[in-house]
Amino acid sequence: MKVCIVGVSGKLGKYMVQHSLDRGYEVVGVCRDRSVGKLDAFKGRIAVIPGATNDREVIKNAISGCDGVLTVLVPWGAHHYSSGTAQAVLDYARPGARLVFSCGWHITRDGLDVYPSTFKRDETVARWLGRLTRLVDIDDQVEACRRVFASDTLWTVVRGSDLEEGESEGLPVWSRHVGDPILESNLTRRVDYALFMVEALKNDELIHEAPAIVGCRAPSALAHAAAAGAQADP
Repeated sequence: MKVCIVGVSGKLGKYMVQHSLDRGYEVVGVCRDRSVGKLDAFKGRIAVIPGATNDREVIKNAISGCDGVLTVLVPWGAHHYSSGTAQAVLDYARPGARLVFSCGWHITRDGLDVYPSTFKRDETVARWLGRLTRLVDIDDQVEACRRVFASDTLWTVVRGSDLEEGESEGLPVWSRHVGDPILESNLTRRVDYALFMVEALKNDELIHEAPAIVGCRAPSALAHAAAAGAQADP
């Protein structure tokens, strides 16, 4: 499998590179020119195409012939970075390619997610600061995902919880809606978020889904598994 990772130089992107290489995939990565040096650990094992991820020609070149595209939707700046990136991927991916996008829990597909008041407060503050500084545009990330949801491509939008570093705990668990009890712990290892993204490439059950994930060893995930096990016992 040939995979392109859009936004490859960040922490999540580098974890996705390693997971992909571990599976024997051919990897192409896209990142800004000034970030190429962050990928020196993979020199000679992946192809890197420098450029802005919302540059349509850069994306067209990078994802040509790829069987899967893993895209980190970053809400940078005030120039439609996320939506431009998503649109380029949607427009230039080959027919039948698996497209997997990353974002946070704040993205909702059907409006049925239930958020704690602290989460909504933090999102409101982030939007205000983003507009003030013009460094972050959460609304543009929302628009990017809206375009993905409306697409007839083979997409998955993976909505990540709060993240932490650490050794892998295994493949995260997921639910369709934030607010479901299994997600209550709101914490995932970043390396495992990357694992879920890469595994989604070959999981057809996730096509046209927007899974909200949490670590498989998080207390809420363990409690859900225990309850399911108890119900299964005669």
